[in-house]
Amino acid sequence: MSVDHQTGGEARFLEPRILAPFLITALIWGSTWIAIKYQLGDVPPSWSVTWRFTGAAIGMFVFAAFKRLPLVPDKRGLMVAAVMGCSVFSLNFQFVYRSEQYITSGLVAVLFALLLVPNTILSRVFLGQRITRGFMAGTAIALVGIGLLMLHEYRIALAQNSAMGAQVLVGGFMVLVALTFASVGNVVQASPIARGQPVPTLLAWAMMIGAIVDATIAWILSGPPRFGWTWSYAGGAAYLAIVGTVVTFPMYNGLLRALGPGRAAYNGVLVPVVAMLISTAVEGYRWSLLAGAGASLAMIGLVVALRARNPSR
Repeated sequence: MSVDHQTGGEARFLEPRILAPFLITALIWGSTWIAIKYQLGDVPPSWSVTWRFTGAAIGMFVFAAFKRLPLVPDKRGLMVAAVMGCSVFSLNFQFVYRSEQYITSGLVAVLFALLLVPNTILSRVFLGQRITRGFMAGTAIALVGIGLLMLHEYRIALAQNSAMGAQVLVGGFMVLVALTFASVGNVVQASPIARGQPVPTLLAWAMMIGAIVDATIAWILSGPPRFGWTWSYAGGAAYLAIVGTVVTFPMYNGLLRALGPGRAAYNGVLVPVVAMLISTAVEGYRWSLLAGAGASLAMIGLVVALRARNPSR
């Protein structure tokens, strides 16, 4: 059980200060996957990521100023922000946005639930948290379920043409790369150095650094800045920047500090459920017995893995 150093007691899910941000972040992030889909098209993915975190950085600096927090972290905080910016707010989302060009948003969300695997491995290496047999068993169940979901998606794509079947594999690989970068940032956020920094200030600098890296990547790969001057694109960018980032990342950062990276990853069980429901309604995701079994096994495996893990601070 994780220990909350602010109160000296154990951080439990049913406490309102844990449960409320946990549910809010899961519901919002469950909706952001489809919002990302609508950021793709005329605007290159790298520029869409840049606009998201440019707006998010501005919003986070405003939030930090409103809370009267220091607007500049110390040197160690800047180092943490740099790692977070490059990993979470740049490379992670660079691959996430591109993956949705190949597979449905709901499937991307389910695959991203595997974040608990690198989270746990890196937590073991850098934070000394142990890995249990139950965690490994649950992870194996989840992997089987996700494998069935990928097989379902691959069969549908292959039925259309062989090229689309290959795209499913490319999209899945991109998600795996993305969650590796995300995990690096998650574990860094749970480190003692990061816990000593004001959350909004740390995130503001991380997002600003991430946006700078994103803009550099975008200019190299896609040329000068491009923006979609439509209500749907601009509104989606604003939603992702403010609601999907400024509102949720401070809450999730608090969960990371209170629960640790492993237990905070429970968030990844509810998010794909919301995302798959939205994908079914909006993208016309086609369910089958194979897909249903895969989704069920994936969620059961995640719950088993996380319940068995019981990580310490």
